[in-house]
Amino acid sequence: MLCRVANELFWMARHIERTENIARMLDVTYRTSLMPYQVTEPGLAWAEPWSVPLITAGLATEYYQRNAVLSAEAVLKFLILDSSNPSSVYCCLRAARESARSVRGAITSEMYEDLNAAWLEMRNYDYDSIQQMGVSNFLEWVKMRSHLFRGVTFGTMLRDEAYHFIRLGTHLERADNTARILDVKYHLLLPSSADVGGAVDYYQWAAVLQSVSGFESYRKIYSDVITPRRVAELLILRDDMPRSLHCCINFIHETIEHLGDGRTRELERNSGQLHAQLHYGRTDDIIDLGLHQYLMDFLQRISVLGDEISRVFLVPSV
Repeated sequence: MLCRVANELFWMARHIERTENIARMLDVTYRTSLMPYQVTEPGLAWAEPWSVPLITAGLATEYYQRNAVLSAEAVLKFLILDSSNPSSVYCCLRAARESARSVRGAITSEMYEDLNAAWLEMRNYDYDSIQQMGVSNFLEWVKMRSHLFRGVTFGTMLRDEAYHFIRLGTHLERADNTARILDVKYHLLLPSSADVGGAVDYYQWAAVLQSVSGFESYRKIYSDVITPRRVAELLILRDDMPRSLHCCINFIHETIEHLGDGRTRELERNSGQLHAQLHYGRTDDIIDLGLHQYLMDFLQRISVLGDEISRVFLVPSV
C-alpha cells in the first residue's frame, strides 16, 4: 500500500474518533454544568465545568487567545463549529471526509457515502439550530454518526491493510483520549478534599464513566459504589472494556505485528513493552506510583508510538 493512502486512512479514522470524543466530553460537561454546586471550603475552588473539555483536549490556550471569558456558548462554538480550530467537530468531520474522498478506491462505497452524508448534514448546523435541536440531541447525533461509520466499516470492508490502518488510527486516538479524561478528573474535577467520597465526587466519577460509555460496565463488574481505584482499574487495566488503555493497546500491538516486516522491529518492541506493562500491570502499583504520573508516562509513550508509526508506515522513505 502507498504511504499516502495509508496516511489518509489512518487520519480519517483518527478524525472520526476525535469527533466522537469531543462530543462525549461536551455532552458530559453540559449535563454536569446543570448541577448546582458551590464551594464552601476556604481557599479551594471547583473547576469550572466548561474548562474541562478545553483542558482535556489541550485547547485551553488557543481558546483564550480568541475569547476573553469562559462561557458555555463560546466553548460550544469553539469545539463544535469553529472552522479554524482543527479539533472542532466541524473540522474533524471535514478532514475525515476529505481523506475518504482522496482514497475512495481503498474504502467501500457505503463508507464514503455515510461519511459524505454526515459532512453535508454538519454543514447545515449553526449555533441557533443546535440550540433549537437541543445540545444533548446534537451531540448524540455526532456520536451516532461515528458509531454508524464504524459499523459500516466493520460490516463492509475487506480485512486488508486498509482496514488495519483504520483500526490502528481509531485505537491510538481512543487510548490518548481515555488517558486524558482520567487525568483531568484526577487534577481538576474534585472541588475540595471534603468532597472525596461524597455526592459530588460520586457524580463526577459517574460522569467520567459515562464519557467513555463505561457506567453500565462498572455496575456489572463491581456492583458497588464508584471509587477512584476501581474506575482506574476499569479504564486502565481491564482488557474487556472497549475504551480502556489495555484494550486499545491490545488492538494497536496486534495490528502493528500484523503490518510489520523486517523494518518494524523497533516499533514492535515499543508497542510490545507498552502492551506488557498494561497486560501484567496491577492497580496497587499504579496507585503507589501515582495516577497522574502513570498517565503522563502513558501519554508520552503513546505519543512517541504514534510518531514512530508515522515514520515507519506513513511517511515515504527518501
